[in-house]
Amino acid sequence: MGNLGGLFIFIFAGIGCVIAGFFLNNFLTSKRYKEAQTDAADTRELAKREAETIRKEAELQAKDVLLKMRQEFEAQTKERREELANTEKRIVTREENLDKRVDLLEKKEKDLSIRLDALREAEVRIKEKTEELIKVLAEEKQRLQAVANLSSEEAKKILLARIEDELATEKATRIRHMNEEVKDTADKKAREVITIAIQRCASDHTAETTISVVPLPSDEMKGRIIGREGRNIRALEQATGVDIIIDDTPEAVTISGFDMMRREIARMAIEQLIGDGRIHPGRIEEVVDKAKEDLDKKIKEEGDRAVMELAIHGMHPELIKLIGKLRYRTSFGQNGLNHSIEVAKIMGIMAHQLGVDVKTAKRAGLLHDIGKVVSSDVEEGTHAIVGARLCRKYGESEDVSYAVESHHGEVEMNTLYGILVSAADAISAARPGARAESMETYMKRLENLEKISNSFKGVEKSYALQAGREIRVVVMPDKINDDEAIVMARDIRKRIEEEMEYPGHIKVMVVRETRAIEFAK
Repeated sequence: MGNLGGLFIFIFAGIGCVIAGFFLNNFLTSKRYKEAQTDAADTRELAKREAETIRKEAELQAKDVLLKMRQEFEAQTKERREELANTEKRIVTREENLDKRVDLLEKKEKDLSIRLDALREAEVRIKEKTEELIKVLAEEKQRLQAVANLSSEEAKKILLARIEDELATEKATRIRHMNEEVKDTADKKAREVITIAIQRCASDHTAETTISVVPLPSDEMKGRIIGREGRNIRALEQATGVDIIIDDTPEAVTISGFDMMRREIARMAIEQLIGDGRIHPGRIEEVVDKAKEDLDKKIKEEGDRAVMELAIHGMHPELIKLIGKLRYRTSFGQNGLNHSIEVAKIMGIMAHQLGVDVKTAKRAGLLHDIGKVVSSDVEEGTHAIVGARLCRKYGESEDVSYAVESHHGEVEMNTLYGILVSAADAISAARPGARAESMETYMKRLENLEKISNSFKGVEKSYALQAGREIRVVVMPDKINDDEAIVMARDIRKRIEEEMEYPGHIKVMVVRETRAIEFAK
């Protein structure tokens, strides 16, 4: 019984353990389930937050892409608008050019219409002449019929005599025309030969008086003077009106031009640019303007030096300035100021020997060629007439003014001073080597080239270059367009051919340049 009781106890204890294990398992399973649910909820929340973060990042990226696309679209749109604006400007310019061409064509059409009317009138006149000829032939036939009673020999004699008279008249007319044509051709050929001979004989002298040489610190400076794509040298040539020649000559630049003042301005400007070191088109224009001011001061100093050397007092400042300008002018190849001082000294010596006023004689000698400084700018009067006008304007005595006016015999020499000026001028010119007649002809030809070019409307300035073989004309771009510049070049060429005589060829270059300038503040 005792064993049976222990068995039951063991059984009940085992059943209790099973039940306790079952409940413990359920508890643990429920706990793990809850923990799993909590983990799943945390995982879902984390996934939700990550998804929200990814969504926001995607939205930001999408906004960035959209912003970039919008900026690219706006840039492309702006560029396209600029292209369309430029295209529109070009179209407007072309339309303007087409309008001008249409105007030219209409003008040509009118000219053709006028010529057609003239041809029609000529046709009418020819028709009238033809009718007259028919009448004359009819009259001749009637005359032949009237003489038909004559023998054949007599009729032949009458006809031959009439034909011989007509042939003799026509022969004489043709011979006269041929003689005139041969004479004109011979004169033209003779002028060409003489002009070429003068030019060859004067070439060395011309080179000496139309060239200046500027020394350089090194050959590297040549490249800086030329500038990128030649812009510096072009700006120099356009601002000064001379040719800047840069060749193989070591450490030197050659300035070529017939106007001594322009060459001096170019020389001073180049020297200042070399010393300053800043060489570009804008600086070049400033330096050239400064060189012009400095040259005005030098001209005044030259005039003061001349009057002081001759002990002349009380002369008007404007006359002294004009005397200084003679330093940069030649008279038949002879320096104008040196020639005037020489004439004044000779005048003083002769006046002393003759017992007349030496001071008046010197003043007349110094001023006798003063009109040459301004005669190219005056429409009427030779340099003697213009010089006398200047003397009277600036308070010189009538003896001095009349001597200047009469020293070339253009007015009667009624005073001793005029005769003395003429004699002293001839003595100074007669000195061996003092003058070269061909140089004056050469200078006059270059001045005429510039005068013809400046006579056209819209021309800002013009320069004769290459010893007169080229004329460079700078026009105002707001008044002359490209087509009109082409027409102007042709018209200038025609005027030169009609009004001038010259050896070889002359190149006409019309330059039209537009500049846009802004100042950054």
